[in-house]
Amino acid sequence: MPYSREIRKILKLSFPIFIAQFAQTAMGFVDTVMAGGVSANDMAAVAIATSIWLPCILFGVGVLMALIPLTAQAHGANDIENIPSIGQQGLYLALLLSIPTFLILYNASYLINIMDMDPILKDITTRYLYAILSAIPAFLLFQALRNYIEGLSLTKPAMVIGFMGLIINIPLNWIFVYGKLGLPAMGGAGCGVATSLVYWLMLSALTGYVWHTKKLQYTPLFKRFSAINLRTQLAIFSLGLPVAIALFFEISIFAIVALLIAPLGANIVAAHQIAINFSSMVFMLPMSIANAVSIRVGFNLGQKNKAEAKNASYAGFIVGLSLSVITALLTLIFKEQIAQLYTDDPKVILLAVTLIIFSAMYQCVDAIQAVAAGALRGYKEMKAIFLRTFIAYWMIGLPLGYSLAMTDLFMPALGAKGFWIGITAGLTSAAILLGRRLWVVQKCSAELCQADKSVANNCY
Repeated sequence: MPYSREIRKILKLSFPIFIAQFAQTAMGFVDTVMAGGVSANDMAAVAIATSIWLPCILFGVGVLMALIPLTAQAHGANDIENIPSIGQQGLYLALLLSIPTFLILYNASYLINIMDMDPILKDITTRYLYAILSAIPAFLLFQALRNYIEGLSLTKPAMVIGFMGLIINIPLNWIFVYGKLGLPAMGGAGCGVATSLVYWLMLSALTGYVWHTKKLQYTPLFKRFSAINLRTQLAIFSLGLPVAIALFFEISIFAIVALLIAPLGANIVAAHQIAINFSSMVFMLPMSIANAVSIRVGFNLGQKNKAEAKNASYAGFIVGLSLSVITALLTLIFKEQIAQLYTDDPKVILLAVTLIIFSAMYQCVDAIQAVAAGALRGYKEMKAIFLRTFIAYWMIGLPLGYSLAMTDLFMPALGAKGFWIGITAGLTSAAILLGRRLWVVQKCSAELCQADKSVANNCY
């Protein structure tokens, strides 16, 4: 196979990324299970609060993802002098992004107060959001450091630290949620306190690694700090902004769905949260492959090797699709056992099983769109990702889902199931649009494009 070499490299890079991503998402699983052990209201409150917190914080994460292709291309070009500067500017940008994120989340209580839901649910949701505020700078600084070293193909440190964070999160949740060691029981809001502490510990650990590791001795990040460079800041922000908006479009469609079904009751919201949380953990697999593809494409382009960059993207599709078929089958086989991991409420389990089946149905197209987006990030095709995800999620997925779930336009309203049909349609559209764009970019980057003007004219 012409892609076998890249497949091996992608697997080597993606496995640590997957463990790190999985550990981070599994903290949401721990939060859901711990809160569910208190009441359905606490579980639903964590779901609603997460639906507000994630789109806000992931906007900053999306901007900082520009550090991966920038660092990878500088690494491939052996631009040793410029690499530390990229990382430092990324840290400055993370701190700047923390300010608007903090202000938005601090004022999110106004949104919660106008929502039509139980007052107890509102109170728990608000307290969770206030508790998570202190995690914002730690979260974004951690992501900036992580993207920097992963752009240098160092993916294992974030894996180890992420797994340590997951382990620490369990006893901290136990302490704050249930009120152990003399502390008051905080219920679902305690999950926010635990998460904040965990991210500060993770940031400290990753900073210590970057400071002391010999693997970065030729590109020392903290040896000599440069001043904030507005031109570099703008370049990183401009490159990352379309990715941030695209990520916001994808995550926010799940968040909007959670908010729209909130009036349907705590049991339905809890079932939706179970399916979303499990689906998010499964998605970490294609997402980790996408990040590995972005690294390999960027590195190969830095070395002026367009053929290997193309092979890396195709290798990513092979790995991503193969694994998604396996995970989809396992999801269908063990759907009831998955729901039972979260709760013992039979009503919640019954609906959650139905929604988990929907999550299995879209795992293959989800893998395609994730890998295609990862490859396009490696090509620095950020604007293309933004436009296509907007069309897929907000012009196709959400309107269709709302029509099926909340209206009788096509058939009697389906409730939560209608939204999941819309999500599936949105992800399928994204896979088609992003895959098509990647094919055009690779065709236009080939040497044939230099001579064939008809091809060049169709690049955009």
